[in-house]
Amino acid sequence: MILFGESLNVISKVIGKAYRERDPKPIQKECLEQKEARMDYIDINLGPAKKDGHELMPWVCQVVQEVVPEIPLLLDTSNIKAIEEGLKVLKPASKPHVVNSIMARPERYEEMLPMAAKYEADIVALMWGPDGLPRDENERAALAVELVYAANEAGIPNEKIWVDGIVTPVNIQQAQCVSLVNFQMMLEDIAPGCMSTCGLSNISNGPPVQLRPILNNTFMIMLERYGMKSVIADPLDLELIAVAKGERPEIVEVVHQAMDGNAPDLSTLSKELADYVKTVKVITGETLFSDSYLEI
Repeated sequence: MILFGESLNVISKVIGKAYRERDPKPIQKECLEQKEARMDYIDINLGPAKKDGHELMPWVCQVVQEVVPEIPLLLDTSNIKAIEEGLKVLKPASKPHVVNSIMARPERYEEMLPMAAKYEADIVALMWGPDGLPRDENERAALAVELVYAANEAGIPNEKIWVDGIVTPVNIQQAQCVSLVNFQMMLEDIAPGCMSTCGLSNISNGPPVQLRPILNNTFMIMLERYGMKSVIADPLDLELIAVAKGERPEIVEVVHQAMDGNAPDLSTLSKELADYVKTVKVITGETLFSDSYLEI
């Protein structure tokens, strides 16, 4: 599993302050820590950045590349001008850089796709359409066909497209989690050759903090089974990184068994593995979510 580090984000108090004050030290420290944590890409998220994004993004790109020039970057902001200014200053890395979150809305992608093609960047095709979040996997599929076709017309081949079907919080939109898994199973037929990604931690956005790692980790394993190529994830979650890098096969095996309805009896498992089985049942809707589901 390819990992995109999510922590270089304006919502972080430390990083947000560094952005505002143009202080490179916290930013570079974070990048070096993400490299140590084995992140394959680093996501630079400026948020809306309406006021000064066109100046901030190229500055951040240069600051990051001073210390980790080999790591490709994702540029993420709703300010299209800021993304282009960042692309202008980026130096080549080990893989193409990525323009993140190109929505399935013509007023956005008609401007952003030619820009990405001009700078030979990969793109994240976000399944957020004119009506917002798709209702199910079929609406996701329709948006994917539209956006991938538009990207191809702009000169971007499928191999440079990362489709993001959108992860939603399991505690309020349990059915959407299943819908995303179903969409992931359809993706190769819809858009052969495309890669895929997601904002993984959205699934645990809302549940108690102690549940976040196991929800994130379990969902990553479930999505990877059906072809998910990457996740935007927390570089501080060491267990997730270990699973993503193939170092915890026993966890992957028990999640797969639970997905197939063949999980071992919980009394025969360690608490760690039993918790993964319970989490699969919550994500698939077999069990209703509650903040105490692991205690039941």
